Amino acid sequence: MNNQHETEHKSGFVCLIGRPNVGKSTLLNRVIGQKVAIMSDKPQTTRNKIQGVYTDNDAQIIFIDTPGIHKPKHKLGDFMMKVAKDTLREVDIILYLVEANEGFGPGEQYIINRLKETKTPAFLLINKIDLVHPDELLALIDTYRQKHEFKEIIPISALSGNNVPVLLEQIKDKLEEGPQYYPADQVTDHPERFIVAELIREKVLQLTHEEVPHSIAVGIESMKRREHKDMIDIQATIVVERSSQKGIVIGKRGALLKEVGKQARTDIEALLGTKVFLELWVKVEKDWRNKPAQLRDFGFRSDEY
Repeated sequence: MNNQHETEHKSGFVCLIGRPNVGKSTLLNRVIGQKVAIMSDKPQTTRNKIQGVYTDNDAQIIFIDTPGIHKPKHKLGDFMMKVAKDTLREVDIILYLVEANEGFGPGEQYIINRLKETKTPAFLLINKIDLVHPDELLALIDTYRQKHEFKEIIPISALSGNNVPVLLEQIKDKLEEGPQYYPADQVTDHPERFIVAELIREKVLQLTHEEVPHSIAVGIESMKRREHKDMIDIQATIVVERSSQKGIVIGKRGALLKEVGKQARTDIEALLGTKVFLELWVKVEKDWRNKPAQLRDFGFRSDEY
């Protein structure tokens, strides 16, 4: 391909876009090799730009996972859309993820219209290829090819890793020569507190299923290493919008909250490499998604607030 790879070092910023729930976080975690983005079968799981850093001998790729592009319904939704659209202008390559088993509809057209507004080169990634027959896949590729001029069209499976190495090589091929922005062993630019809060939020979403939608946030009250002991004490508050949701998150005799804590603690201990003592509370904050001050408290930064 290119014999200069021994001497030059490439780097750049790549963003993942797509409709909610197409597998962006799964792909990010697959590429990075560990969990930096939370995964849930609910749309709009990702709220902030999550940066995952992939480093090998001749390149460093900084991945940004944007919130799924959708029409906003509240201030939090507006913020998520602003983040997604601003990101398209700031990166070197856009990876647009679609599902192999979903046809082309108004939602896809909405995103393609956004792609046409930017000069940033875009790859089309057709995810979940194991769910369709190869003939269907070819027809879908043909449909998208007519809609937009993609630099590359790559069928992948984020879950199994199928074709992910090919994707990484194609990205490296298109990137310019550049410095290593982060140390080789760093996989994300988010502070540990943010990831800890996200891991707790993931467990609540997974364990409550349909009953508690995205009207949930997690605030880390304190995170301290215990003196003379290899343990970190973490106190966190799970915020919901209604009293009925509080009851659901706590569960009968506190059973659900206890399970959230147990599962989150396992992931947090793996992240921090130490034992964790985790205390969780549940609090009702009515309509927090429309209150700028509350959005700031939960880490949503925007010039508008």
